[in-house]
Amino acid sequence: MSKSTSLFTAFLCTFIWGTTFIAQDTGMDKIGPLTFNATRFFVGFLSIIPFALLFEKKKISEEINHNKQLFYKMLFWVGLFLFLGTYLQQTALLYTDVANAAFFTIFYVPMVPIILFFFYTKSIHWSIWLSALFCIVGVYLLSDFSDATVRLGDSLVILCALFWALHIIFIGNFIKNFNLPLFFGAMQALVVSFFSFVFAVFFETITIPNILNESVSIIYAGILSGGVAFTLQIFAQKNISSAPAAIIFSLEGVFAAIAAWIILNQILDLNNIIGCALILFAVLLSQLLPIYDSKIKNK
Repeated sequence: MSKSTSLFTAFLCTFIWGTTFIAQDTGMDKIGPLTFNATRFFVGFLSIIPFALLFEKKKISEEINHNKQLFYKMLFWVGLFLFLGTYLQQTALLYTDVANAAFFTIFYVPMVPIILFFFYTKSIHWSIWLSALFCIVGVYLLSDFSDATVRLGDSLVILCALFWALHIIFIGNFIKNFNLPLFFGAMQALVVSFFSFVFAVFFETITIPNILNESVSIIYAGILSGGVAFTLQIFAQKNISSAPAAIIFSLEGVFAAIAAWIILNQILDLNNIIGCALILFAVLLSQLLPIYDSKIKNK
């Protein structure tokens, strides 16, 4: 896969993530977030596993046998982080709108280098702290602090961003050790579906008629996001360095806000727009300044 193809892959992944917020928001009229995710990611698994068996069948056993313990360990943690991230995101959509959820989700971009610094002892650029300040101001302008329910939803999305960040870090580690993007994409979807179903049995009422009523949203979010987009993410992180990949992934919020405006008529006021702009600027700043400084030093 060429570099240009990888860039297109990351861009397409981000576009799917952003537009899928609509299906995630409208797909819970009759069912809870755990039931939605259980069915959505099972559909995602079914949509990817045939391609994994077709294109990667010969090397699945070879790659896994190379280091079984590491493979299953990474599969568990990646699946768990994706489960927690998607569950918190789905729950947040019950309390906040699509635009807020989409923009707060991109907090994972500055979170990634911060986690790498504290837990992997990797140095981080000074621009991270400046970016964090812009994010805080953006949060204040974007959130309606007079409405406790919106505040709860936004808080859940910020927490979910932490698990997205961990998911990205572990996917990066996985793809360095194993060349099974299709198979791993399918299996992580199956793990998320399993966790979601187990908790749904205890905390939600699962009824087939209600699931069928949400079938359009489930199939759309399942095939495109739960299956295709998260698999494209693995391909993108294999072939693109973290800085440009993170910049492209941060555009998820832009696509979601545009989709919410066109389809759901969720219009942002001036303060919300400024808040969104500051958050997006902070995300881009945290990625672009280190690249600029590196080029200056190398001259």
